[in-house]
Amino acid sequence: MNAPEPQVIKMYAARDEIYPREAKGRYASLRWACLWLTQLAFYGLPWMSWNHRQALLFDLGSRKFYIFGVVLWPQDFIYLAALLIICAYLLFLVTAIAGRVWCGFACPQTVYTEIFLWVERKIEGTRSARMALAKQPPSLSKAGKKIAKHTAWGAIALWTGFSFVGYFTPIHVLAHEVATFNFGPWEWFWVLFYSLATYGNAGWLREQVCKYMCPYARFQSAMFDHDTLIITYDVKRGEPRAPLAKKADAVAPKTGDCIDCTLCVQVCPTGIDIRKGLQYECIGCAACVDACNTVMDKIDKPRGLIRYSTDHALANNFTTKQIRQRALRPRVLIYTAILALITTAVCTSLYLRTPLKLDVIRDRGAMGREVEDGMIENVYRLQIMNTSETPHRFKVTVSGMPTLTQLTSDEVSVAATETYSLPVRLRVAHGSGVKGSNKIAIELTSLDDEHVHVKEKAVFFVPR
Repeated sequence: MNAPEPQVIKMYAARDEIYPREAKGRYASLRWACLWLTQLAFYGLPWMSWNHRQALLFDLGSRKFYIFGVVLWPQDFIYLAALLIICAYLLFLVTAIAGRVWCGFACPQTVYTEIFLWVERKIEGTRSARMALAKQPPSLSKAGKKIAKHTAWGAIALWTGFSFVGYFTPIHVLAHEVATFNFGPWEWFWVLFYSLATYGNAGWLREQVCKYMCPYARFQSAMFDHDTLIITYDVKRGEPRAPLAKKADAVAPKTGDCIDCTLCVQVCPTGIDIRKGLQYECIGCAACVDACNTVMDKIDKPRGLIRYSTDHALANNFTTKQIRQRALRPRVLIYTAILALITTAVCTSLYLRTPLKLDVIRDRGAMGREVEDGMIENVYRLQIMNTSETPHRFKVTVSGMPTLTQLTSDEVSVAATETYSLPVRLRVAHGSGVKGSNKIAIELTSLDDEHVHVKEKAVFFVPR
């Protein structure tokens, strides 16, 4: 008796290759406008100059972040944290109002996938041509197209990686290192790493990043409600769907406006059928809206079978004005209030921020020593950080104890955005102050701008 053949049970479904069809329309034009805007900013900002330096530079080596006219130091990390909080609340606000519009129009994954798809269409052809090419046996023509496509993808990915590293290493220095083949190991690592990430995500993984890797798709439902704008299919108007009758005199049962052309599925970058309702894979790109509107125009039906709308609007036939009125609901108002409060606080703090920092470090090797004439001397090191982009000359003054005098120079010049270490020797007469710790203050004032000053507390130690 023959033994039964072993049965193989697949735990994971094989990936169906998606070949998105090119969509044309209002939202496609808007996506390309966002693409140009974001990429001009990303590729162009490292080359912009501001006060004879790179306008936007996160210089990790010197521990300084240059953001146009603002210079942030490690002590200013609170501002970077506040910026991330502002971005998070802005994302919450946009999601509550318009769903995943960020994903569909401005997310880097969407943007670079769109760029790579454009390259693919230019080299391999339309959707049907690409599908036919994939089924063809190996040939020189097929190999040539594939090599050309991947070469173009690689060039875009390398330029993207180079631009990314240009935000952390001055891009003019980086370009010189490329020209002289003098790249450092870390530059090589990050350029290749980011290039590979761009090439892999936008060229190969594509919709899988949005469907399986991006956490935003998973928790977006927590920020949605029935008044959130989403891509919707009007079931009442579209069903029952049926193809157009081939003959004008054909007697057909009453059908909806959907002719089941499946163009909305063909243009979807994640391969879903929006007619089945909102799905977490939907990135809100509105490509299906453009495709459906084009079909409605051809069959003389009103646009909007697939459109941006809300659950409440579909259920209650709300007008556009009513949808806009319901957008100002408590959740949106709370997000807006918090965002406005944090943004105002950060901007006010930056405006009132003193471009000068002072750290007083006392010499612990000599807690306090008796010198000539019985005077007591303490030694300090002043760490002066000029965080402005103009050089300053500062005057050092001390106070807090009778007969407190300064032996070292009381004036110092510090270059723009530089740190200067100044040794300071302070003395008091014998019998001045109490034995042990005495509170004193060291003040730093700019001689060319009296509004730039800082005062720090310190301790003068008198031996017991």
